[in-house]
Amino acid sequence: MSKTGFYTHGDCRKHEMGAGHPECPERLDAIEERLLISGVDHALIRIEAPMASLDEVELAHSRTHVLALRGMSATLADEQLAGGPRYAMVDPDTSMNVDSWNAILRGAGAALAATDAVIAGELQNAFCAVRPPGHHAGREQAMGFCFVNNVAVAAKYAVERHRLKRVAIVDFDVHHGNGTEDIVAGDPRILMVSFYQHPFYPPGGSRSDADNLVNVPVPAYTKGMAIREIVETLWMPRLEAHKPEMIFISAGFDAHREDELAQLGLVEEDYAWITGRIMDVARRYSKQRIVSCLEGGYNLSALGRSVEAHLRTLAGV
Repeated sequence: MSKTGFYTHGDCRKHEMGAGHPECPERLDAIEERLLISGVDHALIRIEAPMASLDEVELAHSRTHVLALRGMSATLADEQLAGGPRYAMVDPDTSMNVDSWNAILRGAGAALAATDAVIAGELQNAFCAVRPPGHHAGREQAMGFCFVNNVAVAAKYAVERHRLKRVAIVDFDVHHGNGTEDIVAGDPRILMVSFYQHPFYPPGGSRSDADNLVNVPVPAYTKGMAIREIVETLWMPRLEAHKPEMIFISAGFDAHREDELAQLGLVEEDYAWITGRIMDVARRYSKQRIVSCLEGGYNLSALGRSVEAHLRTLAGV
């Protein structure tokens, strides 16, 4: 059995964007309930996520972006005292409430603390059950339910602060991780591999041909076996060649066939298989070091079952 950390915090439930929004606090409840019912919870080491510092967030984001988010939060709090709005809109799908800023810092803080613990050997791997998600957040922009890019912050932290020479980011969310691409494109220390439904959100798909990116578009209704072939033929050779000293996962589960926000056809067994292949690389090159962060997944039942499959594989239970 692996030593698998499970990072989360109550602040991550306080961020919400209005009734009926798919990126809702109940997502974390669905995960917790499934882990409890399945017994996987007993295999995890629970750790409360700390808050990231602004300097740490700025490893992946500009100071202007970080201060703008903090300022938006402070302004919203002041306006609410005067009877103002409950939300500050970032884009048509994305907004902050008075609790969002703390949740944002907890999400990045979870990824950073997990990175520290895994590199120190206190944990073999870790999963960060945090929200809001992060992979659409670029260096200068919040969008698509995302404000700060947790995985990109952690990857930059690993190479800048821990001085790792090579790390990899694996993104299996159904949407293209455009924010991650924006932050890491052209950085030879960080290999990014992904698949994503295309055409879909965000418009345009991958916009960089940088050598450190392997972002593979797939059409709607692509099923698990085709995704597995992409992993074997396109991801694995590049991961093997890169020899990452640590692997970060943008773990979005919205490519599940039951998720109505997208049209791919993965099931729990596919997520377990992909996780297993990532672990194969980690065993060979990364001292088994993996940090995984929750991204998408909006059908609550499918999300809970898929995270269970992911964590069963990580924890070896």
